[in-house]
Amino acid sequence: MKIVRIEAIPFAIPYRTPMRFASGEVHTADHVLVRVHTDDGVVGVAEAPPRPYTYGETQASIVAVIEQLFAPQLLGLTLLDREIARARLDRTVGNPAAKAALDMAVWDALGHTLALPVTQLLGGFTDRMRVAHMVGFAPDDEMVAEAERVRDEHGVTTFKVKVGRRPVALDVAACHALRTALGPDVELYVDGNRGWTPSEAARALHAMADLDLTLAEELCPADDVLGRRWLVTQTTVPTVADESATTPGEVTRELLGGSATMISIKTARTGFGTSQRILHQAEGLGVEVVMGNQVDGQIGTACAVAFGAAHRHSSHRAGELSNFLGMADDLLTEPLEIVGGELAVRPGPGLGIEIDPDKLAHYRTDA
Repeated sequence: MKIVRIEAIPFAIPYRTPMRFASGEVHTADHVLVRVHTDDGVVGVAEAPPRPYTYGETQASIVAVIEQLFAPQLLGLTLLDREIARARLDRTVGNPAAKAALDMAVWDALGHTLALPVTQLLGGFTDRMRVAHMVGFAPDDEMVAEAERVRDEHGVTTFKVKVGRRPVALDVAACHALRTALGPDVELYVDGNRGWTPSEAARALHAMADLDLTLAEELCPADDVLGRRWLVTQTTVPTVADESATTPGEVTRELLGGSATMISIKTARTGFGTSQRILHQAEGLGVEVVMGNQVDGQIGTACAVAFGAAHRHSSHRAGELSNFLGMADDLLTEPLEIVGGELAVRPGPGLGIEIDPDKLAHYRTDA
């Protein structure tokens, strides 16, 4: 089970329409496929999605840090030496998506070695999750049409609405339009991607008080320390820390400092190992979590649902597992499918996914 080779392969797949939110927009999934090879022929895979406007990583930086720093530190370790691997990766600050992909690829390889699904190795609580769909910036009628299409085609009844535009009235009107069109039985929550000031966020939440919003995520920047604490006192809507709580230490700071009342867990930035630490930390504090999405493709989504379904605490809410629907294609031999508003964990060892070599050859950008 020794790690003998690590690959970081850049690839690019276009989105059908650009994905727009307060912190930026993406037109192409410029991701990195990470493959961990062992001495007995097993290969584990995962996906690293760069978010330069959030974490500072780019596709090129992920490839470079894996090839030049991380791979040499992991070669020769076994798949069970996860704490040693963690300690070595943590010598380098930042680079969360690169570290997360390496961690998850090791878990996938371990699952294949043991002939067991990763989700069972992690906890095995259930085999599926309800799906929440992200609705990005667009004219109101287009946002409504997108939500109605996903509801009708995939059975999804939970929607995360991107907000954070100025004037605030733009997003207030959009959320009202969605509630009117979708009715009272659909769950709506909002994500500001740090786009508003605390006062703008408070005004927006007050204007949407009759919409029965279930969550409000990262409405203003983490550096607005006192403003974020004040905002929590101004609303009964649970406040979710996402980009501001990417490590166990940051989770502690946000929760005990009164800046948030819930935590978003994204396997694309904390892998399985650190995500499990954060999950247990939240559970011990009596804090709810939501499984977030880093504009993952199908590989990353397979990782997210495997983790979320593995634990009771993370499987309670709908997970953000549908962003791959916006991609024109993907790398899997068997695409993921959302049915009846749910995404099932893939059966089989590891993550239960296989990379299509022809698709990888077509979309990779290093050859």
